[in-house]
Amino acid sequence: MTITPHQTGLTIMVIDDSSTIRRSAEIFLTQAGYHVVLADDGFDALAKINDHHPALVFCDILMPRLDGYQTCALIKKSARFHATPVLMLSSKDGLFDRARGAMVGASAYLTKPFSKDSLLAAVREHTAVKA
Repeated sequence: MTITPHQTGLTIMVIDDSSTIRRSAEIFLTQAGYHVVLADDGFDALAKINDHHPALVFCDILMPRLDGYQTCALIKKSARFHATPVLMLSSKDGLFDRARGAMVGASAYLTKPFSKDSLLAAVREHTAVKA
């Protein structure tokens, strides 16, 4: 396994109420050399985000208690995490969902089921060191 320098130690948070999606993302990201923090809903994520300072957050849209749009909006309103990229995860690929995600500050939208390549490409794109 080759770990490129920009990947080493980078923390990625995955928020999804599906244990299958969380586990898949965790395996793909861990194999690529990322540190992964899992949360099963928005409240769980908000409780963990301060401790882990993720470089990027993947956030499911349809979750109980606090949905992905609300979770993203709260992360983006935070002084500490407003610059953290949040990528929405959804099994729905509608224009309305993409627009609503953009309105709450999401950086991108990834459709489930995602492939290892699409997940890692999204991480690289949104965590690249800006020159």
